[in-house]
Amino acid sequence: MTRRERRRAAVSYALLLPSLIGVGGFLLLPIVIVLWLSVHSWNLLGPIEFTGLSNWRSVLSDRQFGHSIAVTLGLTALVVPVQTALGFAVAALLARRGRGGTVLRVLYALPWMCAPVAVGVVWQWIFAPTGGALNALLGTHIEWLSEPALALPAVAAVMVWMNVGYVALFFVAGIRAIPAEILDAGALDGATGWRRVRWLILPMLRPTMFFVLATGVLTVFQTFDAVYALTRGGPDHRTDVVAMRIYSEAFDAAHPGRAAVMAVVVFAVLFVITVAQHRYFRDRTSYEY
Repeated sequence: MTRRERRRAAVSYALLLPSLIGVGGFLLLPIVIVLWLSVHSWNLLGPIEFTGLSNWRSVLSDRQFGHSIAVTLGLTALVVPVQTALGFAVAALLARRGRGGTVLRVLYALPWMCAPVAVGVVWQWIFAPTGGALNALLGTHIEWLSEPALALPAVAAVMVWMNVGYVALFFVAGIRAIPAEILDAGALDGATGWRRVRWLILPMLRPTMFFVLATGVLTVFQTFDAVYALTRGGPDHRTDVVAMRIYSEAFDAAHPGRAAVMAVVVFAVLFVITVAQHRYFRDRTSYEY
């Protein structure tokens, strides 16, 4: 390299240094620490001891952790399809250019921008069996958060309410990016109403659909604040999602080594799900209009 090229390279790396420090300190370093903790035993106070694969054997044979994985998958099955369908329906309305569109988009996105704990507290009052807004509206007495059969659907409803606006914004951007020539050509061929959505809009939105589904699954698996505020993982562990289980294992039970193993397992599950989604959409997506 010439002297000028070395100088340009040094300037380039200097400009990248703040970002590299952020990535290394807040992304790569925590991953290394979690992997290191997964083979050590520590009670948060005493000395740290190397235990090899004992934490892994303990976690992989733990039925309670398996139950948390199943609960999270069930919550994902409840939340992601509903919020995606509702988000697309809302986007179809918001994508129409007219007065008030910007205001409506902001209003729909407000629940997503609110603190999850605050949202959980508000919905806890709405679901309250005595004096709650929902029971008062229905004129009945239902234990929405205390009944094992209703707790998980109630949490799913809150999460859908929080995320619909966020999903709709991406669909709005995707719909507006579709060339008008394609829609006009479809209209000339008789593609109107549902046919227009089924054969023109949805195929063009596959990149957006992949992003929405992938991030939706990630969001559900990372959910902690709202579930903690609503149910604390109960009743009867029906809402004990993996984030709650990892938190309880790390801080309530003082076993950060086991919690680290759980985090790695969750990462592996999310990796498999994301790869499966990518392979499904890869051969069905055109990024060139």
